[in-house]
Amino acid sequence: MAAAPGAAPEPGDGVEYDAVLLDLVGSPEHLGYLRRVGAATSKTEVMAVHVDHRISSPAELERRMAFWEAPQEGPHRTLLLGGARSGKSAEAELRLAACPEVLYVATGPVNDDDAEWNERVTAHRLRRPAWWRTAETTDLAGVLETATGAVLVDGIGTWLAAAMDEAAAWDDPALVQPLLDDLVAAWRTTRARVVAVSDEVGLSLVPATPSGRAFRDMLGQINRLLAAESEDAALVVAGRVTELA
Repeated sequence: MAAAPGAAPEPGDGVEYDAVLLDLVGSPEHLGYLRRVGAATSKTEVMAVHVDHRISSPAELERRMAFWEAPQEGPHRTLLLGGARSGKSAEAELRLAACPEVLYVATGPVNDDDAEWNERVTAHRLRRPAWWRTAETTDLAGVLETATGAVLVDGIGTWLAAAMDEAAAWDDPALVQPLLDDLVAAWRTTRARVVAVSDEVGLSLVPATPSGRAFRDMLGQINRLLAAESEDAALVVAGRVTELA
């Protein structure tokens, strides 16, 4: 049992608990750790204690518990949409926090000359549990075709930018369509429990350049296609989540 807010009790060697009472509001990833080491199993009853002002309401706790008590394996697909700094990445991490194994797929560029971007990447890494694995790749279809367990993709927008570079599609967006088709097919058939983050592009100004408009249109298209193949989709605004039917 977590004796106080913030407490993360270490399990005994070789122990499998019938029940655990944890500070899930403050440290949901500790449940993932207990599952990782075998102290919590599918038979373990999980209860949240020290529920306080750190969570907005009983309904929000119930919403989160549904993710943390869900089966840890797939197939299951979730698409999280939101604007810049909306909290969509944090929501994705929250949904998978209690999983014993998570593969974090970073599709963004690696640029040693961009100090500000690298600071953002470092902040994301520090926020994630230390035992999560990371893959920095744009071969997202390949990952989805082979992965099992839990996978977090962050995000679809940066993947699309790389795909348009690869296909030389900025002047002819149709050239990237085969890569989009491959991604949708891999998303549809994946065996993993996947949560993917993508940018919602329909609420901003119309881009001033043809390449900007092409990117917006293609990202809107891939968002629709992935959402159509997803069990869950949600919009994150100012850290608040609206489930999309």
